Amino acid sequence: IIINIIGSFLFYRIDLTAEKRFTLSKATRDMLKNLDDIVYFKIYLDGDFPAPFKRLQKETKEILNEFRAYTDNIQYEFINPSEGKDKREAGMLYNQLVKKGLLPTQLQNRAADGVETKVIFPGALVTYKQRELPLQLLMSNVNLGTEDVLNASIQSLEYNIASVIQKLKTTTKPKIAFIEGHGELNADQVFSITNDLSAFYDVERVKLDEQINSLRDFRLDSATGKTYIQNKYQAIIIAKPDSVFSQKDKFIIDQYVMRGGNILWLVDPVFAEMDSVSTKGETIGIVNELNLSDMFFRYGVRMNTNLLQDLNALPIPIITGKMANQPQMEMIPWFFFPIITPLTDHPITKNLNSLRTEFISSIDTVGDPAIKKSVLLTTSRYTKLINVPAIISLNVLKHKPDKREFGLNSLPVAVLCEGGFTSLFKDRLESDMDTNKLIAFVDKSQKPSKMVFVADGDIIKNQFSKQGPLPLGYDKYTQMSFGNKDFIMNVMNYLCGDESLMQVRSRNQIIRKLDETKINRDKFYWQMF
Repeated sequence: IIINIIGSFLFYRIDLTAEKRFTLSKATRDMLKNLDDIVYFKIYLDGDFPAPFKRLQKETKEILNEFRAYTDNIQYEFINPSEGKDKREAGMLYNQLVKKGLLPTQLQNRAADGVETKVIFPGALVTYKQRELPLQLLMSNVNLGTEDVLNASIQSLEYNIASVIQKLKTTTKPKIAFIEGHGELNADQVFSITNDLSAFYDVERVKLDEQINSLRDFRLDSATGKTYIQNKYQAIIIAKPDSVFSQKDKFIIDQYVMRGGNILWLVDPVFAEMDSVSTKGETIGIVNELNLSDMFFRYGVRMNTNLLQDLNALPIPIITGKMANQPQMEMIPWFFFPIITPLTDHPITKNLNSLRTEFISSIDTVGDPAIKKSVLLTTSRYTKLINVPAIISLNVLKHKPDKREFGLNSLPVAVLCEGGFTSLFKDRLESDMDTNKLIAFVDKSQKPSKMVFVADGDIIKNQFSKQGPLPLGYDKYTQMSFGNKDFIMNVMNYLCGDESLMQVRSRNQIIRKLDETKINRDKFYWQMF
C-alpha cells in the first residue's frame, strides 16, 4: 500500500526486456517534452479483424500510452470506419481517408457462404496546431509474408510515430540538393530516395555550370563594402558522376565546404555497367576519370581504381540451359555485386540491414590527421581485389570460386570525414582572385563540415518495374529488400545535424516468433494449460 501511494506521486518505470523495447529513446523523450500543444491521433484500426492486426492495434495503443507517460499532449482514439454505416456511407468515408493519404488493406475471410472481403485502414490521421498528416502503421513490403510485415511494422512504431510528430512540428525544412551537370543519376533514377527525403527536407536539383553562386547566396553591401555569403543548402548529394569536373566547378564545391557545407559523395572510381555485361556477356572495367582525386586526397580519402569481388554477393538471373525450347533461369551469386553488412557501431550504420551494391571499389584514408575519419562500411571476410583495366565476364560463373583467392578481409568502401578542412585551392589562386570580393575566397573551413564518401554510385539508384520506380533497396530479381534507403536517410540526417530520428530508426526490437510446429502439435495441451 505504501509503495502504491508513493508510486502515485513519483514517475518511475522498470523495463525488464533484453532490448529495452518499452523504453523510448532519449531523442523521442526530448521531443515529447518540448510539445506545446495537443497531438491528436485518429487511428482507424478498430473492429473485427484477424489476430495479427489485433496485435498491431495492441502494440500501437501501448506505444502511444508510453508516449503519454512523458507528456500530457498525446491524445488518441481508435475508430472503426465501418461501424454504424451502410455501404454508401462507408464508401464515402473510405474515399475521404484515401484522399488524405491513408492506404486501405483488403482482408479475405473464409465463411460458410463463401469468401468475405473486408477493407481496413491500418493507419491514423494525426493533427497538431491545425496541421494534419497521415500515418501508415502497416508497412508495405512485397517480398515479406504477412507475419513478417506485421513484425517489421511493430518494430518501426516508435520511429513512425515520432517522425510524423517531428514533421508536424517542423514549419521550415532544411534545403538539400542533388548536383547535376557531370552525368549524375537523373531524377527518375533517384525517384525513390528523393520522395523519402522530401518528407524532411526541401530537395532540389542544381546544375553548377561554373556559376560561383550556384551553391551560395551572395550579397555585397555597397555602403559598407562588406560581403555577406551563406550556403543555400545544408547538404548536397553528388550521385554517380561519369564525366570530368572542371576546375571552376571544383572551386565552387570547395568553397561550399569551406563555409560549412556537407556532402554525400557517391562515386564509381571504375566505370563498369551491368547492361553491357547482360547484352554482350562481358565488358571492360576502366578508370572513371572525374578529375576529383586531388580534392578527395585533400579532404582525407583516396578512392582506389579497383573492383572488389565478395563471396557474400547478390544473386542475378542467368540462363543455364533450355528445356522444351524454353530458357531455364537460375539465380547465381555475382561476386561483383557484394552484399555489404554494416558491422560498425556508428549511429549511421547501427542496426542497419545489409546493403546491395554494384561494381564497388575500396577506399583508403589519407592526409590531414586533424580530420576525423570513420569507416562506415566494409566488405566481408572473403574479398578479392581486381585492378583495372579488367575484363568482367559472365564466364566466371561457370567455375566454382577458389576461396583461397578471396583472402582479403573487411576492405573499407564507405568513409565519413568530419572536422575543419583545408581548401584544395590554398596557395594556388592568382593574387587578384584571392582578394576578389565577388569570389570571397576562403582557404580554411569557417566551421566544421562533414563528408561521406561511398565508392559506389548505384547504392542510391532505384530499380524499375513496368509500373515505374521501385523502392530504393528492393531487388526485383531476388525480391529482397536491403537497407540502402535507411543508410542514405541516416547519412543525410547526420550531415544535416538531425541525429535524433536516426537514433530512433537504428533501434532494434527482437521479434520472438512462436514455433509453428509445436503450436500445431501441442495446441490442445497448451489450451488446457
